[in-house]
Amino acid sequence: QVQLVESGGGLVQPGGSLRLSCVASGSISSGNTMGWYRQAPGKQRELVATCTWAGRTNYADSAKGRFTISRVYAKNTVYLQMNSLKPEDTAVYYCNAIIGGYTAWGQGTQVTVSS
Repeated sequence: QVQLVESGGGLVQPGGSLRLSCVASGSISSGNTMGWYRQAPGKQRELVATCTWAGRTNYADSAKGRFTISRVYAKNTVYLQMNSLKPEDTAVYYCNAIIGGYTAWGQGTQVTVSS
């Protein structure tokens, strides 16, 4: 079992920044991929960014140039630095981990971008 706990969401004005954090605990083995997804009201959950164990990153087009995913392996933690936030970034952001054939999700953290 793997548990993921997110933090760092909140209310921010357009153009502002937030940093999300996700700490993983439990049966975590090397070779995993961690990432962030988001789900806006009335929409499907979508990829934001992922980072493999080797450090290879992948971003949604909407995140490129504004968001940065990073990991601290010793702490089993993944971050999402979000800059130049837009109202359309408003969503619940979920941490995700893929460990072998097992997928874990966090409980989500709300990000609201509004003036």
